Amino acid sequence: MFNIEEFDIKLDTEILARNFVYLEELDSTNSFLIETKDYRENGTVVMSEYQLKGRGRKDRDWIATKEQALTFSILLNKNLDKNNIHVINLGASLAVAQALENLHQLKVNLKWPNDVLINGKKIAGILIESTSKGSNIEKLVIGLGINVNQPNFKGKYALPPTSIRLELKRAVSREKLLSEILNTFEDILIQISNDKGKVLQNWKTRCQMIGEKIRIIEDEKEEFGVFEDLDENGFLILKSKTGTKTIHYGEASQG
Repeated sequence: MFNIEEFDIKLDTEILARNFVYLEELDSTNSFLIETKDYRENGTVVMSEYQLKGRGRKDRDWIATKEQALTFSILLNKNLDKNNIHVINLGASLAVAQALENLHQLKVNLKWPNDVLINGKKIAGILIESTSKGSNIEKLVIGLGINVNQPNFKGKYALPPTSIRLELKRAVSREKLLSEILNTFEDILIQISNDKGKVLQNWKTRCQMIGEKIRIIEDEKEEFGVFEDLDENGFLILKSKTGTKTIHYGEASQG
């Protein structure tokens, strides 16, 4: 079981998870926060031990074993700037990376747009969704799935998975990890408001693909080029034979 007291002792935020909802089972924490009218407080965090319809990008299934992973979503609905949405997405993966480094001294790499890797294996993923009213963003929901204490993984995956337990050869506290991620993410959100360039720079130091030849796949479209940089809004700048263009969405891989 998740020990809420242990989690709360380590939590050092002003906004994130000050309204914390813990559930044994849910279809999807993202869908819950998008659809609910009961939980509207900015910074609300919903965690579920098991998601019946957990999702990753492109509606891929995200399967997490009960009491061995962290699957949760964060609601933001105050002072949202649409130009910062993708930076927030990158900031969430950066928060996971920094928490893993701080607590467990793991070497973490980040893959655009939202994968967290250790030794080339996926340890966490992020799904960001929003609702709008006119041109204004009404709700932003950041869903995170982190492999913590799983001893193994069955099935086939686009990226081979790993867990903290597999990397360290021991189980770790999910409570301490969740509080560390939220503490770090709140600091990053403040940085994004003040100087998002610093957040992007911190993200880039953990991305091994920058400067490398990559392949971008989005729907049926495939593009090749060099991952030159990120723009000021966190989008990928791809340099190819035909010139330089900004990639807003897609699956990036080396190739």
